[in-house]
Amino acid sequence: MKYAALLRGINVGGKNKMDMKLLRQTFEKAGMTSVVSYINTGNIIFDDDEHSRTELTHSIEKAIETDFGLEIKVVVRSMEDFQRLMENLPDSWKNDQEMKSDVLFLWDDIDADSILEELDIKEGIDHVIYVSGAVLWSINRKNINKSGMKRLAGSSLYKRMTIRNVNTTRKIYERMQEE
Repeated sequence: MKYAALLRGINVGGKNKMDMKLLRQTFEKAGMTSVVSYINTGNIIFDDDEHSRTELTHSIEKAIETDFGLEIKVVVRSMEDFQRLMENLPDSWKNDQEMKSDVLFLWDDIDADSILEELDIKEGIDHVIYVSGAVLWSINRKNINKSGMKRLAGSSLYKRMTIRNVNTTRKIYERMQEE
């Protein structure tokens, strides 16, 4: 089965530096096959037909700690998870000079539509969609300072998700389809 592992907080601001070639090798040593990376922020696409998503998550986190000495949280999503996400992601949402659009990939312990009740969503400003495993968020950049979501970074919820912009998310999905 095809999966994408999304690592939280690597190669950002000079912290938790990881070489993608070495990271791919870590995945291979842990038993994953057809391992490829996309950009330097910890997006790894791989195959595994033997383990559950939960088992893969724990295995990857342990392998990273062993090989790099870092405790990095990982979200693992299957091709089917990405297909469902892409079906719900509006085609008009972009990440460019006019619009900011992100996918907030959720840890399992906060993955429920009730997450929307915990977010500070400003009506008419923030456009938010829950889909199993993620929250999709878009805003016109001219309204970014009016967004309630800008306070997310300081919250406890923020530590239980990893965020990719929609351009990166779409590219990961494309790469999953190619491999």
